[in-house]
Amino acid sequence: MREHGARGLTRRRVLGIGGALGLMAATGLSASAALARRPSITGAELRSAVPLPPPFQVPLPIPAVLKPVGTSGGVDRYEITQREASAEILPGVTTPMWTYGGTFPGPTIESRRGRPVTVTHRNELPVPTVVHLHGGRTPAASDGYPTDLVLPAGWQEHSMHMGHGSEHGMHDPRAVVTELTRDYTFPLDQRPTLLWYHDHRMDFTAPAIWRGLAGLHTIRDDAEDALGLPAGPRELPLMIADRAFAADGSLAYPALDPTLRVRPGVREPYLAGVLGDVILVNGAPWPVHEVDAARYRLRILNASNARHYELEAVTDDGRRLDLVQIGADQGLLAAPVTHRLLPIAPAERYDVVVDFSGVPTGSLVRMINRLGSGRTGDVMAFRVARRAADGSRIPGRLSTDLPDWRRSDAVRVRDFSFRAGQMHAGHGWLIGGLPFDPARTDVTARLGDVEVWRLVADVHHPVHLHLVGFRVLSRSGRAPLAHDAGLKDTVSLRPGEAVEIITRFDGYRGRYLFHCHNAEHEDMGMMANLEII
Repeated sequence: MREHGARGLTRRRVLGIGGALGLMAATGLSASAALARRPSITGAELRSAVPLPPPFQVPLPIPAVLKPVGTSGGVDRYEITQREASAEILPGVTTPMWTYGGTFPGPTIESRRGRPVTVTHRNELPVPTVVHLHGGRTPAASDGYPTDLVLPAGWQEHSMHMGHGSEHGMHDPRAVVTELTRDYTFPLDQRPTLLWYHDHRMDFTAPAIWRGLAGLHTIRDDAEDALGLPAGPRELPLMIADRAFAADGSLAYPALDPTLRVRPGVREPYLAGVLGDVILVNGAPWPVHEVDAARYRLRILNASNARHYELEAVTDDGRRLDLVQIGADQGLLAAPVTHRLLPIAPAERYDVVVDFSGVPTGSLVRMINRLGSGRTGDVMAFRVARRAADGSRIPGRLSTDLPDWRRSDAVRVRDFSFRAGQMHAGHGWLIGGLPFDPARTDVTARLGDVEVWRLVADVHHPVHLHLVGFRVLSRSGRAPLAHDAGLKDTVSLRPGEAVEIITRFDGYRGRYLFHCHNAEHEDMGMMANLEII
């Protein structure tokens, strides 16, 4: 490989972002043939400094559903205080967290399609915050743009260090900053699905999510309710996230500035992404959940910063249970798709049904991660406790309202590369060769236009578009994979891969984002502006 000068990537720095992955990132896609095995991870793993519990001992928590503080005028109103709290994540260990409402995950918001929700967030944390409802069809003013900060009380004295990108010499004249509180209004005029809300602060998204700022938001409607899918206690939200723990029980994270106030970024070995050695589901390590011998609907979210999973449900005697996918990021599929292995990248959601009726009572079904090794090969388990009646079903037709966009509908085709590169005299992650600048418009699209985007990756990049859902048209010139079905808002690009997606830019005018949802990549420049006019 060519040696670069002071302004280029040195060999030592390239190796620091992930060995061969970094070499490929620096030398271009021509090297991707050497990585045909498609490495299972992009990033480096932190090791916990406390003893870890055995798997399948801690009960699976179910996040509490938040009650509205008002429902008048056809709008449900909620209040959430962002604050520091202590949690017992590992048994007998106290861990300080940044939380929504004092819990991790934050409280779940349950809403109905087309009924608006307003959430008043109050920031009692020591840093600015921003809330993004991931997957929401949201007006730009409430979408959680990274510079639309909610400042903690008294932050003015530190304003020179605000997350406006000013650390990198950038300024955003369009930023809308409030102090202490902000109202986010979500019309929710969209298909029923599982969304999630998380912090989206400029340059500091990754450590804020890692410290606990994530929660679930479910949209429902009458048509979905009438399908007869597993419901009530047989519908389980599963937020999967990896973490690592320091010797004092706190969450370990390799931030350059542990206060998250001034200097963004992570230590060099973790530039490609931060992985933890503890797998949490709904905030519990390798939990177990007691189930009936019946069908269960699992609403799965990968809320990890950088870790990819390949999920498999395995019985005590080694049988693999079907994972019947009924929904994707943006709601129900047209018809079910059956998997044995289900890959899931950061920020992706999969809605699957698992049937435990053929599993002997008293036995265990393990949800394992085929991309993990050692402890990260386990995710959680289900203990089949009893026989039970089951009136649920999986209809052959799930929905009829999926968009039928065709290539011929597209008014333009755009190409974007997602690659490592130089950024402000250091390492960064770039879209189209450019690091993020909030003051620059990267893409301008007309409201109502259909476009095809071609996305090309060096290493793993889960690419997320705000505002809109899209369909996957192809992967490296071939048909989409089985798990690409339905309407998505996040697509997993694998090393050296090119993916085509098609979408219609509808909903609202304004400034939005598209970006990599490897949160460390996002913080190091891999975002771009999308202006809908």
